[in-house]
Order: sequence, then structure tokens, then C-alpha cells
Amino acid sequence: MLILVATDSSWIVDTIVAALGDDDTSFTVCGEGRHVSRVVQQRTEDASAPDYDLAILDLQIGSMGGMAVTMALRLDESAGVLPHVPALMLLDRKADVHLARRSGAEGWLVKPLDALRLRRAATTVTGGGAYHNGPVRQEVIEGEPAPAS
Repeated sequence: MLILVATDSSWIVDTIVAALGDDDTSFTVCGEGRHVSRVVQQRTEDASAPDYDLAILDLQIGSMGGMAVTMALRLDESAGVLPHVPALMLLDRKADVHLARRSGAEGWLVKPLDALRLRRAATTVTGGGAYHNGPVRQEVIEGEPAPAS
């Protein structure tokens, strides 16, 4: 698997590599959000290089955050400039879920990160599914106990 990580935080890179790293996985780290589309395009132009299987995008990147990066990837994809790269966004708080939804990301995780959720999200998103880890709307039926949080 080939994973593009866009963040300017070394602890996020360390966490992702520790959770998803194995002999069959390679990582490209991009510390500037505004360079992500160019990195994907350069890889696409190299006929011998496979496309990225997943982009993991930190919401808070100094130059261009995860929402803007995801939207740029989706716009370039719709214009036929870039291939589809599944996006997994790393959110800072539950209130950021609406940003991930609007951006077109296939999945998101609310920090703090842990290996189990990262692996589950990466597997789901690269398999064509959606992984949404944030606030869950729960309906309480009269007379029934509320679900445990």
C-alpha cells in the first residue's frame, strides 16, 4: 500500500507509521498542504509508479488544511487532472465533522489517534467504504435505557 500523509506534526507521522507500517506499506510525507496536489500529480506522471492508495490529511496544516487539500484533490479529479485518491481526514474536535463531510473525504477520525481506529479506517476507506468516527446521533426510545457512550 502507498500512503500519502499530509501534516506538519511529527507525532502524527509517527503514530500513522507505527499503526499502518509494514513490509508492504510505503509512506510519502508532505509537510505543506499546498503541495499535496503536485505530489500526487508527479506520481501520476511517472508511468512506472503506482498511484496513492490513501491520503491521510491533518485538518490543521499550516499552509493549507486538510479540508482545502481534500477539496483541491476532488476538483482536480473531476477535471481529469488527477486520479481518485481516497481521503482520510484527521480532525481536532467533534465540531469539525461538518468540514470533513463537506470536503468529500471518504473517512475521518477525531483525535486523539490510536492504532486500532487508524487501521480500521484505512482498511475501510481503501476498500471503497466510508469510515466516520465522530459524533454519532443516537435515538433514545421512551422507556429504554440510553446506550452507553
